[in-house]
Amino acid sequence: MKKLKFAATLIAIGLLSACGQKDETSAAAAPAESGPAAGAETASPAAESAAANPAAGIDTQRIANARSEPANWLTVGGGYADQRYSPLKKINADNVKDLGLAWHYKIDVDRGAEATPVVIDGTMYTTGAYSILYALNAVTGELLWKHDPEVPRNKAGYACCDVVNRGVAVYKGKVYLGTFDGRLVALDAADGSKVWEINTVDNPKRTYSITGAPIAINDMIIIGNGGAEFNARGYVSAFDAANGELKWRFYTVPGEPENDGAHKEAMDAARKTWDSTSYLTQGGGGTVWNSFSYDPELDLLYFGTGNGVSWNKLVRQEPDADNLYISSVLALKASTGEYAWHYQEVPGDNWDYDAAATMTLADLEIGGKQRKVLMHAPKNGFFYVLDRATGELLSAEKFMPVDWATHVDLETGRPVVDEKIADWTKEPKLINPGPFGSHNWQPMSFSPDTGLVYIPAQEAAGYYAPHAEPTFNDRAGLWNLGANFPLPEDPKVLRDAVKGVTSKLLAWDPVAQKEAWSVHRESIWHGGTFTTAGNLVFQGSSQGQFEAYSADKGEKLWSAPANTGVIAGASSYEVDGEQYVAIMAGWGGAFPLFTGNIANFAKVKPEARVLVFKLGGKAKLPEPKNEPNPLPELQKVEGTEAQIALGKQVYSDNCEFCHGINVVGGGLVPDLRYAKPQTHKEFAAIVAGARSDKGMPAYAGVFTAEEVEAIRQYVIQRSHDLKAELDKKEVASSKN
Repeated sequence: MKKLKFAATLIAIGLLSACGQKDETSAAAAPAESGPAAGAETASPAAESAAANPAAGIDTQRIANARSEPANWLTVGGGYADQRYSPLKKINADNVKDLGLAWHYKIDVDRGAEATPVVIDGTMYTTGAYSILYALNAVTGELLWKHDPEVPRNKAGYACCDVVNRGVAVYKGKVYLGTFDGRLVALDAADGSKVWEINTVDNPKRTYSITGAPIAINDMIIIGNGGAEFNARGYVSAFDAANGELKWRFYTVPGEPENDGAHKEAMDAARKTWDSTSYLTQGGGGTVWNSFSYDPELDLLYFGTGNGVSWNKLVRQEPDADNLYISSVLALKASTGEYAWHYQEVPGDNWDYDAAATMTLADLEIGGKQRKVLMHAPKNGFFYVLDRATGELLSAEKFMPVDWATHVDLETGRPVVDEKIADWTKEPKLINPGPFGSHNWQPMSFSPDTGLVYIPAQEAAGYYAPHAEPTFNDRAGLWNLGANFPLPEDPKVLRDAVKGVTSKLLAWDPVAQKEAWSVHRESIWHGGTFTTAGNLVFQGSSQGQFEAYSADKGEKLWSAPANTGVIAGASSYEVDGEQYVAIMAGWGGAFPLFTGNIANFAKVKPEARVLVFKLGGKAKLPEPKNEPNPLPELQKVEGTEAQIALGKQVYSDNCEFCHGINVVGGGLVPDLRYAKPQTHKEFAAIVAGARSDKGMPAYAGVFTAEEVEAIRQYVIQRSHDLKAELDKKEVASSKN
């Protein structure tokens, strides 16, 4: 029975999504909540009086030695090893109960906030939705300067999972920002003035985005891209930090042989694992959309790649092919971009098992021998320990329930797939994990004090089914999955299934490859983890809290409200002897977009802020925005049963990734059940692109007029369903 519950869960799991932006949040700057010059676009008098650029001295050597200056947080991961660990311990397990809000700053757009703040000598650099960058006084929250790259809102559908940004790189006096529409921007760290800007997109006919943070290494800025649900070909690019000149580019799937350049050997090896034409026509995927790690001694850059295009391996035409280098960990020589090694976690990925989660580096004693390792807990549910010099697999064990594979063969390095459970290309199958994975993008952390890795782990199965016509569509902004994800007819079944999704804060011993402790959490999609020398692990929750646990035992020690879901990872810094902990709070991303509020699992609405805490902090948040929306005047249902059924199918295939399954919105984009009469009057024009400047992608020519009207009639029917549900609740309430 439990398995059957998960069958509905693909709705809670099955797809990743991003499109559209609420009209009311697409305006320019929201009023700030702290600091005398908050909300200002230009530097305040305090900033203008600053004598020096706080980032001028940041170079490769300092980042490599980041642990030696714990007062600063030099990269989103706290250093090249991406351990997300701070040696600071003035805030510790004994006194964390006294932690209070020092200040908060309201950012412009209420969507997913996924960045980890970088802090250098009292100045904080962080980002919000649509790649807007903020420089703040790290003690007071005063806005020093802001850069809005003016991402065209009609690009909102060019990524699977919200218009998010995971942070910046700071290097030699500049701040580097990847924008949602594919640009890399260099700004003066002192005043935010633009130094240079380049377009990283190599083919404008393909659908690309940037949501990850760049990394700065030896006078180069390195960035990847997203788009593997569309028609993207993954690659990593290195640009000159001074002028933006392209230094090298490494593609993660093959292309035309004559364009292989210096990477011919690596591309030839990959080409043998693909159909001879599919990667050229479909792009291949394998995008590098999340974080990087780096070993300065080995000069090796590490990153993970995403799924293939399409998800369905049959659409990629070679059912038994490995499809290098999708769903893999890769190591390149950072100085040249030369291929060093790879380890493919999911050969021929058929389940959307990206390998793009945090790559954490550490030196561990394994089998009586000190090893330089890379640790990885990707979507597929196995925890991997690799030798980071050679790529040798040292161990791989399940860290969450997994049934798509029985184990990983340590001799071959390959997963042993249970085809009876995992092959959904002929008939629907319930598979664990589903596409949201056992661990998604939210960063994990490592404490050298405890020797444990802290994973925001989750359990959410997926119900995959073959599509009647699993074909590839090359139109920009349209998903290419090659799969169906059947929805239960009974909404209550769906709600019950979503309630059954679970997760935990998991402390994992990477040497013994077993759980040390865990804390159960409701639902999924909680924040990344961050640990300190004060024996603390911090994590935000989808229920609107920011919390601290003891790193050695997992005892809950502290909690503070955030007014919204917290999905990012935190950082810590010190100014004038005072330690601070900073977190970006902002509900968003794939899970809330797709699942909406069907089960009201999060009980929060999108509010995006920077939150900073210190011992004895006395600041207060405003009341959360939880007021209910009134239903507008309902339109008359005029569609036939067949027309509404058609509308439901077209909506499910194209619209629910952003507006929610069964037309139940999650608050990030408009809940169409609440559409006003004027919206219905303009419905066809809106679908065609009338509101593309507000984040609703233009789909002119994608749907027929009959299909658009069928969608509208289905939406109207769902509005009436909602009214009936609310009326029923009101009657029940009056009786009580």
